[in-house]
Amino acid sequence: MIDCFIPYINDEVTSQAINELKQERCVGEIILLVPEQVATPQLGVRTITTNNPESSRAIRLITLMSKSEYILFCPKPAKIIWGQHGLERLNQIASFTHASIIYSNYYVEKAGKREEYPTIDYQIGSVRDDFNFGPIVLINQKLLQRESSHNKENYRSAGWYRSRLAITSQQPAFHINEYLYTLIEDESIAGNGQFDYVDPRNRETQIEKERACLSHLKEINAYLEPEFKSVNFDEESFKNEASVIIPVRNRAKTIADAIQSVLSQKTNFPFNLIIIDNHSTDGTSDIIEQYAKKDNRVIHIIPARHDLGIGGCWNEGIEHPDCGKFAVQLDSDDVYQTENTLQTIVDAFYEQKCAMVIGSYTITDFQMNPIPPGLIDHKEWTPRNGRNNALRINGLGAPRAFYTPILRKIHVPNTSYGEDYALGLTISHDYQIGRIFDSLYLCRRWEDNSDASLDIIKQNKNNQYKDNLRSMEILNRIKMNSKKNSSYKPKK
Repeated sequence: MIDCFIPYINDEVTSQAINELKQERCVGEIILLVPEQVATPQLGVRTITTNNPESSRAIRLITLMSKSEYILFCPKPAKIIWGQHGLERLNQIASFTHASIIYSNYYVEKAGKREEYPTIDYQIGSVRDDFNFGPIVLINQKLLQRESSHNKENYRSAGWYRSRLAITSQQPAFHINEYLYTLIEDESIAGNGQFDYVDPRNRETQIEKERACLSHLKEINAYLEPEFKSVNFDEESFKNEASVIIPVRNRAKTIADAIQSVLSQKTNFPFNLIIIDNHSTDGTSDIIEQYAKKDNRVIHIIPARHDLGIGGCWNEGIEHPDCGKFAVQLDSDDVYQTENTLQTIVDAFYEQKCAMVIGSYTITDFQMNPIPPGLIDHKEWTPRNGRNNALRINGLGAPRAFYTPILRKIHVPNTSYGEDYALGLTISHDYQIGRIFDSLYLCRRWEDNSDASLDIIKQNKNNQYKDNLRSMEILNRIKMNSKKNSSYKPKK
């Protein structure tokens, strides 16, 4: 039998959900999660009063009230219509796998139109706090109860996040690649926005989730202590102190703005601009060439290869003989915020003695007017916990800059998504990553922007890649820590 814990929405919607669940043979008890400000509904079922079903308190109450082998948990208000034998199928797979968490694909229906919404496989690197199981999960009650009784921390928002990290490390989660129910989208039920994880209004929740993630990493021996190698900035000589690297393909609308924002920089050192033009066909190449002819600081590269992503273009730039000591990122549709940005970034390398610097940026519309949530500063990246907390979040911030000799040794993954995240994780093994919390550039959101309004297939592809990077990183950290902690035994 399955005990079901579902959020109260209103009498009509909730009554319908209760009646539908009661028709299922595998359902035991149904318990409502009711906000504190709502009068206890008289719907013939027991209730838990909580303003956050994902809190540690709510998770403990759920485990205490459930007597079944598996718990159906819906942490956020959601209007669900079950597919044919959908819940029975979840229950069946639970009996087959004994997994910690069972979840499935689902449909989303909006304005009468239904679309497929696939989810992705869970892996050891799926530690980001926004992993999408869908609105419904089936949880192994014994594992959850054991974790709840063992973990005495009291999280206001991160209780479920902490619990699922723990139970999935003990027993794998299982993804059913079938569409078992439909989520009815309702505008009155707010969803999460693209930048919720960096919205300053969610700062308290972010701090809680950071604490939960660090506890998990320590438990699985993947936590890195704040111990770093020193960086020798004199190991090579460079003609230029810095090079701004811009990979570009078909950005005729924006590339001139990007170039001008670089050439207008005021510095006390020589710098150049290396643009890797990945075989543009819309006139971008002509615009770049006009600047290259007028200003010898502009280097226009058209690669011989035709199989390069953004990362591959970066490799072309940093391997160029005129690349400077520091390689500084600028996307082809963004601009530096002031004429002092490049100087600020280079100064940060020497002041913070780091191999990589990550700045902050402001989100704007195409006309460069700030739009919510505005400043993205990734304050969760601290000198002590930044490289650990990096595994929890989906990005490290921008703009990014690198000490070129180290970057040339590592190389950039030849992808067009996540290559910067992979670099940050790799560099953080050994070196400190510096931070600048002031806004350094304007990140424009427009219809052709690379991360604007992605469909679910593209989102899944991106998320799966980053989860894969995290899996590799966690396994590597466990290996590093195991070697470090193993006692030295001399040969006899």
